[in-house]
Amino acid sequence: MLELIAFTLGDQEFCIEVVSVREIRSWTPATMLPHSPDHVRGVINLRGAVLPVMDLALRLGLAPAEPSQGSVIIVTQIGSQTVGLLVDLVSDIFTISAEEIHPAPDVSKTMDREQIRGMIPMDERMICFLQLNALFGAIESEAA
Repeated sequence: MLELIAFTLGDQEFCIEVVSVREIRSWTPATMLPHSPDHVRGVINLRGAVLPVMDLALRLGLAPAEPSQGSVIIVTQIGSQTVGLLVDLVSDIFTISAEEIHPAPDVSKTMDREQIRGMIPMDERMICFLQLNALFGAIESEAA
């Protein structure tokens, strides 16, 4: 069984595994870093540690996030690094079996299928299950 946390980016719903989530905190304006990629909002102070914050919507090819009072930063542990993900709203925590995950359709040659673990139909909605390690690996290679 997998325990997942669902969140929204615009009008779309995504999820990641709860085991990679360290905490959820309210939006804090980030300090920009010169010459950083567009999807890096900057850094914030997380109890004395410098936490990079990514605009996950922009990283996934969606419109950039417009942070509001309801926006949150999901603090995740990806490999050895702690990274904050800016999302519009955390919507749900749920448990599913691996059999409930459907493969993502192959709709584009440019879509990075490694970053999408699958699609989860739930009630009347469709949730995209993200593979953070693949997403982070792509980011790490950009910095190199």
